[in-house]
Amino acid sequence: MLYLALAFLLLMGAAIALLAWAIRARHMQIWLGSYLRRRRPPEVNGPVHVMFCFVDHFEPAWGRVDLATQRRRVDRWCHDYRALAAVHRDADGCPPQHTFFYPEEEYLEEHLDKVAALCADGYGEVEIHLHHDNDHAENFVATLKRFNELLHAKHGALPRDPRTGLLRFGFIHGNWSLCNSRADGRWCGINNELVLLRELGCYADFTLPSAPSDTQTSMVNAIYYATDKPGQPRSHDSGVPVRVGGQPSGDLMIIQGPLGLNWRERRYGLIPRIENADVRRACPPTPARVDAWVRTGIHVEGRPEWVFVKVHTHGTQERDMDTLLGPAMHAMHDHLERAYNDGDRYVLHYVTAREMYNIAKAAEAGKRGNPGEWRDFEIQPPPCLAQSLPHISAWPAPGSVCAQDKEEGGRVCQYTTER
Repeated sequence: MLYLALAFLLLMGAAIALLAWAIRARHMQIWLGSYLRRRRPPEVNGPVHVMFCFVDHFEPAWGRVDLATQRRRVDRWCHDYRALAAVHRDADGCPPQHTFFYPEEEYLEEHLDKVAALCADGYGEVEIHLHHDNDHAENFVATLKRFNELLHAKHGALPRDPRTGLLRFGFIHGNWSLCNSRADGRWCGINNELVLLRELGCYADFTLPSAPSDTQTSMVNAIYYATDKPGQPRSHDSGVPVRVGGQPSGDLMIIQGPLGLNWRERRYGLIPRIENADVRRACPPTPARVDAWVRTGIHVEGRPEWVFVKVHTHGTQERDMDTLLGPAMHAMHDHLERAYNDGDRYVLHYVTAREMYNIAKAAEAGKRGNPGEWRDFEIQPPPCLAQSLPHISAWPAPGSVCAQDKEEGGRVCQYTTER
């Protein structure tokens, strides 16, 4: 009996050691406590409005490929995404929206021309992505100012604030390293990055979640204001939640995507996988994952009936493009539109990053009802959309067939804009 007890204790000790190793190997000790202590979202009377936002670290030159490969990647997105989005609609009649966070260091005019044309046709918006290492404030400011003006002048991206003259933009940090947040100090170098972003016109950061990276914050599943801590890295590790009736504070709004534990797909049958809202071939957007994202219930405090779901990808990697532009993505949108758009229990809204921010600010200001009315609450659409959207003749019904194309097999119709 004693031997059995000792064997049991040894087995339990080994299991605990394995669990501790797994937690630290994936840097879960940073955020697991906050995740486990987080209260469940309150119950809601009436329909829950789901804001679904897909953000993309869109890097055509990923892997240092040649120009021909870059062109194939961009061309496939601009062709296949139109076909994908044309057969799906939310409660407001909008197709799925894709926010292309384009890296400054990979700028090529012909690529942005194509992506901007896709966005001008009503399928998304362009925002800012940046990879940098061992940087300093002067270079960071000059780089973003130059890139922002270039995108605005040449491609109609980024709206200008009529009060300040600043171009407003959303931001995703390359290598997840916002505010010098890597433990080894790589892939940033700037401890006051939140302040610099605010001064440049950034309205919100969309980098998180970044788990299993050590750049992940301890604050999870939240929309909050982060404040610079002078001279210190990772100032956004915690902050003040955005709440109804509250006031802006600190330096930058942080809009996080869902982060949690996936118990359905455990490693070794024991250890849960990390659910970090990443979409790719290895982690396709299954109905179970969609349900988990919605169930996380990220919201502005005091407005739990408005749920924010932000998921992310790296869209130009060939191994993932069949997932992102094919049947798996159709299935995700089918599930969203079937399970979360019945008009009774749920109402679905496909939004860009800018629109998600505007709706969060509308909630903060006490707005209620249909959040789709507040897509442009604070920040207006960029010029490419402001010029084209008023001329949209009509959104066709999903799956409708263009009359002139019936003889060619009935391809899916897309709405048109006047040029």
